[in-house]
Formats: sequence, structure tokens, C-alpha cells
Amino acid sequence: MSLFAAHAFAGAQTYTPLSASVRAVLQHSVSDQAAPKRAFATQYEADLWLNEMSRRLEKRLPDKRYRMDFLNSVHYEASRAGLDPQLVLGLIEVESGFKKYAVSSAGARGYMQVMPFWVREIGTTDQNLFHLRINLRYGCTILRHYLDIEKGDLYRALGRYNGSLGRPEYPNLVRAAWHNHWALPQRTVSSHYTPAS
Repeated sequence: MSLFAAHAFAGAQTYTPLSASVRAVLQHSVSDQAAPKRAFATQYEADLWLNEMSRRLEKRLPDKRYRMDFLNSVHYEASRAGLDPQLVLGLIEVESGFKKYAVSSAGARGYMQVMPFWVREIGTTDQNLFHLRINLRYGCTILRHYLDIEKGDLYRALGRYNGSLGRPEYPNLVRAAWHNHWALPQRTVSSHYTPAS
């Protein structure tokens, strides 16, 4: 079996009108233009995570500089939204197969397959969903929103994210990608420390 799914499993988030307070919170979240910072506790943790994820992603994103920028951005945006960065990598694997310019039949765009209605609803018309950080910011914000709606129930939140609430296929695919391809085993401190470049 291939490490990555042959086809993306992009669906379509369903538009649901937002209350004014929820819209304001989401607007604030996607409009924050602070420069991405590393969200790791230590440099050792950063290097360990980036090196391992880079190795796993190398065949999909061969340009090392872009791959490291991608991984730093995923880690930052996922952590900022209170999500596991490895879960986000699993979701991206299933949604777009790590294709930056993926477009689903429903019109979802980019790595995290964000529907354009989100830009109209909580963003500004100049935000391009194919831009790496904008796509990740929206995707992580939306998944966090759905987790909040579902009171932390990841299965239901993933169903909402994909527009397949109540059906098991999509949540099971994301969870399998997350656990089989991106989860890190518990490790002890290694004496073989290699800084990420």
C-alpha cells in the first residue's frame, strides 16, 4: 500500500449561517497577520519534529526549502488553532494529496480544500486560498470551529469539515492517515541530535 492516497478525498464544507459573534471571532482569527513563529517548546523539539516530518514528506514535496516552510507553517497554524499538527498533515493528505493547487469538484481549494464561501463569510476578497499560509489559516480555523461546535468530538468535526457529517468514510480516512503516516512514536531523548536546516 502506498504511503499516500492515490486520490484526494476532498468534499465540500456546507455553508451554515454564522451568528454575528461567531463570525466576529472567525474574522479576527483569519485576519491576524502576525508573522509565523515557531510554536515548539524547545529548539530540540523543533528540529526533531521538522526532520522527521520532512523525511516523511520528501517524495511529495521534493524542494527542501519549500518543504521546511510548509512544515513550519503547518505546525504554526495548527498549534495556533489548538490542533495537533500531525492531524492537520493527515487531513491535508486526504483532502488534497499535498497538491497546492488542488480544486475539488465542489470548488474547494488548496492544501486543506477550503470552500470559497469562507472568504466571503469571514475574510476579505483579496485573500487567495491557494496561498500556503492563507489556506492553512482558514483550514485550521474552520476545523477548530467545527471542533468547538461538536464539543471536541473529532469524528463529527471531521464530518462537518468534509461535508459528510454522519458518514464514517472521511473521518476514518483522516484518522488513519494521521495515525499511520504522521503520528510520532513516544521517544526518549536521543544522543543523536541533528539541527533542522
